[in-house]
Amino acid sequence: MAVHDALTAHGPGGLRDQRGRMLRDLRISVMDRCNFRCPYCMPRETFHDTYRFLGTHERLSFDEIVRLARILVRLGVRKLRLTGGEPLLRPNLTDLIGDLTAIDGIEDVALTTNGTLLAKHAFELRAAGLQRVTVSLDSLDPQVFMRMSGGFGGLEEALNGIEQARRAGLGPIKVNAVVQRGMNDHTVLELVERFRGTGVIVRFIEYMDVGNRNHWRRDLVVPSRELLERIGARWPLEPLQPAYRGEVAERYAFADGSGELGFISSVTQPFCGNCTRARLSSDGVLYTCLFATHGMALRDRLRSGASDEELLDALRVLWRARADNYSEQRQAARAEEGTRKVEMFYIGG
Repeated sequence: MAVHDALTAHGPGGLRDQRGRMLRDLRISVMDRCNFRCPYCMPRETFHDTYRFLGTHERLSFDEIVRLARILVRLGVRKLRLTGGEPLLRPNLTDLIGDLTAIDGIEDVALTTNGTLLAKHAFELRAAGLQRVTVSLDSLDPQVFMRMSGGFGGLEEALNGIEQARRAGLGPIKVNAVVQRGMNDHTVLELVERFRGTGVIVRFIEYMDVGNRNHWRRDLVVPSRELLERIGARWPLEPLQPAYRGEVAERYAFADGSGELGFISSVTQPFCGNCTRARLSSDGVLYTCLFATHGMALRDRLRSGASDEELLDALRVLWRARADNYSEQRQAARAEEGTRKVEMFYIGG
């Protein structure tokens, strides 16, 4: 690794995009398949039993993922998050985690999962070097959970996965809940109560217009401020300072010392100005925004013999040209006819 590149990436002269944002976080989708069909991500009417997902040769191999991660470290990446689809459907995922945690310059490797397979793998994931896990869990009500997972069960499996992750030392554990009006907003307090005092951090995410198939409407969004008032009326809360620059969640501590929770408010309080994330899809396309309409295809470059320096130069140019701020311009961007965003299951949340 070029030490100079690694050291200068976070200094005053480091790599910045058109809005002055540095590259620090890389989200890696290792699998486009999922064992759920959440309506806001992979609705069953589109992703049915005969839907064609990527073949094994179409996905990046572990060696290719590690190679790109090493290159992106030279441009400033310090944190990695493995996503999907459901990443635990990817065989031998612990091998990849072991290789990624060994990269010089990587400070943090985490995983986002729906939790249903986590109990089986928690201890081996920790042994491979995984540090943290986030579980997507939208409700503790079995019927609501089933609707929001596309007709699948798995609530008890997800809760068991969280418990096994806690025992394995994969912490702090975060639970992410996408809140949709008329769907699960009435179960929010139950979710808070379940994890208060356990060390698990619940984070509520405003329902977003990711991808092209979730039939998003603004009136289905429950503003974080509304949830904050509702929860704070039950358990007094105190605001916390961000843990680091670019943190997307607004954090609050329970006044009685029973832990904390967070709110991710992409719709009502966009945080584009502090976004330090790039996203690598399972088929090797790098996107600079969750709501991107196109990205840089890297798989064929990798397989056609491009050198590390050639890939480094291309990625440097891509980031320097970046000017994404979709959430800040949501209304105007959605009005553009024919605009099609990348689907979330290709690049994670």
